[in-house]
Amino acid sequence: MKHFESRDGALYAEDVALERIAAEYGTPTFVYSRAALTEAHAAYADALAGRDAMLCYAVKSNSNLAIMNVFARLGTGFDIVSGGELARVIAAGGDPAKVVFSGVGKTRDEMRAALTHGIYCFNVESEAELHRLAEVAASLGKRAPIALRVNPDVDPKTHPYISTGLKCNKFGVPIADAHRIYLEAAKLPQLEIRGIACHIGSQLLDPAPVAEAAGKVVALAEALNRDGIELRHLDLGGGLGIRYDDETVPATRDYLAPLLAVLAGRKERLLLEPGRSLVGNAGVLLSKVEYLKRGEERNFAIIDAAMNDLARPALYDAYHRIAEVRPRGKADIYDVVGPVCESGDFLGRARELAVEQEDLVAIFSAGAYGMTMSSNYNTRARAAEVMVDGESVHLIRARERIEDLYAGERLLP
Repeated sequence: MKHFESRDGALYAEDVALERIAAEYGTPTFVYSRAALTEAHAAYADALAGRDAMLCYAVKSNSNLAIMNVFARLGTGFDIVSGGELARVIAAGGDPAKVVFSGVGKTRDEMRAALTHGIYCFNVESEAELHRLAEVAASLGKRAPIALRVNPDVDPKTHPYISTGLKCNKFGVPIADAHRIYLEAAKLPQLEIRGIACHIGSQLLDPAPVAEAAGKVVALAEALNRDGIELRHLDLGGGLGIRYDDETVPATRDYLAPLLAVLAGRKERLLLEPGRSLVGNAGVLLSKVEYLKRGEERNFAIIDAAMNDLARPALYDAYHRIAEVRPRGKADIYDVVGPVCESGDFLGRARELAVEQEDLVAIFSAGAYGMTMSSNYNTRARAAEVMVDGESVHLIRARERIEDLYAGERLLP
């Protein structure tokens, strides 16, 4: 993580010491680097230079308004999966005309809001959704722009919980049925066919499955063209992984090269929906050691961050590197755990750390699926978020107050 490095024996975010951030904003706190966000975006822009393409940032990966605004200023579109995420796009200064709306369970209210704001495209994920969208569009006197999200039955070689392109997954329509459904959609005057969408999973490190899926999408596009259905775009999703531990992660250009080769010579605009690869390694979770506890079989470093702040280790058994902000004392092996009342509340197992009570630690690669998956379990206030920009630090989300957590609740009379 280039913008989170050690200087003079202590960790920095860009030009700001993490110790300073902890002193000013407390812990746990998510700390993001604006430079890291900008560089990750530039890697996509460089790889796509010279072709008609639109990046649609996957809001689910990190929906903080300041982060979304950074991308909006860079001209990105947005991939959303709820009406709430559409509201965030607008609040962050994003352009609804650059929004694609994915997700298997869109409600009528969400469809109305998206149509009213004039989004670029709905990624339709079932025949039932297709007909509901046509009804909603008719009620508003509008035409709904659509792409069918097709399920190509390609193994993305990733964790089963974040695989989305196999026959057993809930996402999309089987590619074998897609041609028929497109012909059905073409008969509905309330719908405007714009493209095909496909997304096979997340934390992808091998470009071959994406290129394979792209080949199937191109074959479908050619079949539709023969039937008189002209497409404006092909949406090949996101999914490029990041380095959490010792993974070999291809450069963005190298990852996209096989996909672009499949699309060579085609006139349709290319849409991509990156998320994790834009924000994952642009953030750390800063936390404090509350206690060091020695057991018969294991030692525990009990920190003030927990599974409610970063759910990925408990949910996926995911690995996040954990480092001392300022190493000191004798190193030992610890399970790094939080205060939540669950045995599954761990951030890392068997980590070598040189820490003492009340020292700071940084949990790396926390920019994606950290804050967005956090909760108030055990009535814990969610963490603060700050953005570092060179020597400046900006509070981009205040720490929740406990009283806010039950402000909407009422006692019985």
